[in-house]
Amino acid sequence: MHSGQVKNTFKAMPVICLLFSLLFAVSCKEKSSAPTFSFKMPEQGQAFSLGEEVKIALDVAEGTNVASATYLLDGKEIGSKKGAEGITLNTKELTLGYKLITAVVDNGTAKDTLTINVELKSSLKPGLYGYQIVNKFAHDTSAYTQGLEYHNGRFLESTGQEGHSTLRWVDVTSGKILQQIKLEDQYFGEGSSLVGDKVVMLTWRSRLGLVFDAKSFKQLSTFPYQASMEGWGLCFDGNRLIKSDGTNKIWFLNKDNYAEEGSIVVYDNNGPVDALNELEYIDGKIYANVYTQDIIVVIDPKTGIVEKKIDFSGLLPAGYFKDDESRSNNVLNGIAWDKAGKRLFVTGKKWPHMFEVKLQPKK
Repeated sequence: MHSGQVKNTFKAMPVICLLFSLLFAVSCKEKSSAPTFSFKMPEQGQAFSLGEEVKIALDVAEGTNVASATYLLDGKEIGSKKGAEGITLNTKELTLGYKLITAVVDNGTAKDTLTINVELKSSLKPGLYGYQIVNKFAHDTSAYTQGLEYHNGRFLESTGQEGHSTLRWVDVTSGKILQQIKLEDQYFGEGSSLVGDKVVMLTWRSRLGLVFDAKSFKQLSTFPYQASMEGWGLCFDGNRLIKSDGTNKIWFLNKDNYAEEGSIVVYDNNGPVDALNELEYIDGKIYANVYTQDIIVVIDPKTGIVEKKIDFSGLLPAGYFKDDESRSNNVLNGIAWDKAGKRLFVTGKKWPHMFEVKLQPKK
């Protein structure tokens, strides 16, 4: 009996001690983890229209000292205030997409850092356009068109698919290939653009760009992609190369060393516009094919806002491609602009024609 009572006593004591220890630990943890600063506004992930003011304010626990607060947007300082006073962020000159807001709070002896994300979206409803066919020219039906430009009466065209990728100069009227080079079989060719006396061409998933002499098509060099994972469309605005990667992101590349020096993300009033493909720079705007759609969007390169949508439905003769695979792969892709003649050309992958078109607003 005695030994039994002693055994039971030792059983109960550790349990009681353990409960007290756990309660004490939880109490201490709650006290130590209680935040002294947080964002009162905006809310995490809150969306704003580009141009809308964003009020940034802190929620400071009672009895907490704040000497100053410094605010940053994507790592760049946008304001500093004494105490916990907030600021107003004007988004008018910003680009679309997610932005990181940081607050560095100084209590006089130490600093605490808070971060939150907001999303800037487009509230602009794009203008809707159709087209009128002005001229129709022959187009090589073996050309899986990835890049297209007009220069001095010729098309610069790049084509894709492993084992069949080419870079070529093409006669506008006849569609005849005037000069051509075939890429090495491992490369899936993508967009291309003339920069001075060189042609810069992308590959799809090799994460490599190719540089050719524009006259001889002799390959001069290569360059690696950086943050962008794939190569899709390419054009040149006279100062920078502009590159798409199949997402809603547009990259700006240094024209001399091809380094990625900036980017925008593209939105219409419904949200991100993904699958941006072949590109052309026309009168200060970026024209982009939307992959697998008969749509070209017109983008403001400063903000990423889609200003216009052009519907090219019905441009290809109905029933031209006979099976689902051909129809799904051989889509609208290819935009060229004759700056001097103010002529716009479009085509598609393995399409039988190159079309000169004029845009018409839809009513």
